[in-house]
Parts: sequence; structure tokens; C-alpha cells
Amino acid sequence: MYKDETKMLLKAEELADVQKAHSNVVGEFLEPQRRPANVVGMGVGVKWKSGRPTGEPALVVLVTHKVPKDQLSESDLVPLKLQDMQTDVLAIGYPFAGGSEPPETGTRTLAGRVRPAKGGYSVGHYKITAGTLGTCVYDILPEDSNSPSGQGIGVPSKYYILSNNHVLANSNDASIGDPILQPGPYDGGVDPADRIAALSRFIPITFYPPVPREQHNNLVDAAIAEGQFHDLDREIYWIGHVRGWRKKADVNVGTLIKKTGRTTNFTTGRITAVNATVDVGYGDGKVARFKDQIVTTGFSDGGDSGSLVTTLDNVAVGLLFAGSSSATILNQIENVRSLLRVEVAEQIL
Repeated sequence: MYKDETKMLLKAEELADVQKAHSNVVGEFLEPQRRPANVVGMGVGVKWKSGRPTGEPALVVLVTHKVPKDQLSESDLVPLKLQDMQTDVLAIGYPFAGGSEPPETGTRTLAGRVRPAKGGYSVGHYKITAGTLGTCVYDILPEDSNSPSGQGIGVPSKYYILSNNHVLANSNDASIGDPILQPGPYDGGVDPADRIAALSRFIPITFYPPVPREQHNNLVDAAIAEGQFHDLDREIYWIGHVRGWRKKADVNVGTLIKKTGRTTNFTTGRITAVNATVDVGYGDGKVARFKDQIVTTGFSDGGDSGSLVTTLDNVAVGLLFAGSSSATILNQIENVRSLLRVEVAEQIL
């Protein structure tokens, strides 16, 4: 174990204190007329000094890149404290989600056609390039279903592909019932030969323009598409089956994570901030501000959008939707599950 491993984690009471400070200050700090240069968001994490984690809670100010203090105006300096909570600065590049062609990198194991399709393979709306199939999910069954346990466990009537809005619903610009191709169009998918599902529902994303960023309440970039049981496999390539999912209150900084994605295949990373409010680019000048996000080290690239992210022991924590060369951004899986009303795994772990 890395000797500073425990200093990357926050205790429950420390997390509560810094979460409170974050909620009190984030809106004002990110106002356009007050936001320091290069700032793209703010989250919750630990303070780092001399390249090592201290274990102390901190408000993590997310910037595109760091600039020496002597080259910044006084108004662009990040205060040492906000709401009596110390700050730290984390460079994450400029987070981006979709809007461009996936890079031609690595061995394209997951860019081909496969049936049944597992999590990690190429997929996409017929008008986009390509993203990643996260996993197969199904509707949350009602509590009054014919379940011996009374917890909604039973036989699902429909099965869906889980991925991003910008992968399955073309960033809001799609209609329910539109064809979803596997592999995605960029990887040779054509309609109708490679049609695997039909768009079922998506959570609309609020964009600037026209809506000012301070009015955004985006939580997820997520969508599902209904397919046939025999065409979908709940296993994730190179990872296996998901054992359960984690509530966002239990997702902690410092946690090691993994994913399988269309472009970079199997990779691992570490959570660097939670409860992050962050501005994400979508191309053509469109920006969406997301709240309650997970920030991680960089372990993805274009085309990995839609990957399901788990702990090392296969507990789902997030849905990958954006990133840069130095960071990756995830939606909390609890938010994805509750807003889309789908089950990723029965157990809460």
C-alpha cells in the first residue's frame, strides 16, 4: 500500500464540515464577475503540500492550469481560506465531453461489432461518432411487485444499454426511438445492420448559451436505449459483473477506481475530489455546468464516454462523461440510477 494512502481519505465528520463550507461558498465563488482566471470549478478533497496528501479537508479549486502567483493579479489569486476552510488548487485541464472524433490510440479491441455486447464496447446514436456502452441495466422494479422480499426484485420486462446523453441522445438532439448502433458510426456501425437498441429516455442537459451557467442544475449526462435480452450482456469486458453500487455519501476521495472503455481499454485511476461543480465543454461554444460530480486522475480519452466506473472490487461509483489530458469527470451513480430509474446492481455496498 502507498504509505500516504490513509492521508488521501477524509473522515465522515471532516467530510461533513468541508461539504457544508462548499455549499455555502461555491455559487458566489463561481459567479462570472468574481471567478478567478482559469477556474473551471470547485470540489471537496484533501490538502496537498510538497506533493503529498496531508489528510486535512480542503475546498479544492479546479483550474485549467496553474500559474505562478507573481504572474496573477490580486483578483485572480485563490484565497487561502473560504468560509474558514482551507483551499487547495488542482489543475484538471479543460474538461470536454463529446463533439469530436475519438483518437486513433491503442489497440482497438473494443471498437468492433459483438453480440451479445458487453460493457466497454463501442456504441453510439446514429448521428454521432462513437462512445462506450457502460453496462446493461433494467427498470427499477416497483416495491409492490410480486417479490417474496417485497423489495422490487423480480423479472425485468425490458433491458437497456446505459451510456451518456451525448453518446445515445446526441446531446439532446435526438428523438425517442432513434437507432443506436454497435459499434458506433465512427467504428463502422451502419443502420440497420448494426442496430442494437432504440433510444428510450435521457436526462436533458442545460447548456450555455442560452442559459447562464449559474442557473444550471445538471447532475448527469446519461441516457438509456432498449435492446433485446440476447444482444446485451451485463458483464463488463476485462472487469466482470458489477457486485453493487455505492451511495454518493460513501464515495470518498482517495478511492482507487477502474473502467473499461472503447478507446483506452482497461485503465485505473484515483478519486481526487467529490461534490464538484465543474464547467464542461461540448463543442461549438456550448458549455454545461454540472454539480455533485466526481473528479479523478486522468484515466480516459475521447470515445471512453459512457464507461461505468467501479471500485477495484467491482462496486459501481460513477458514469464517465468528460475529461482532459489530466483529469476525468464522473456522474455519481446514485444520481444516474435515481434520475433514469434504472437498476445497475441490486446491492448497495
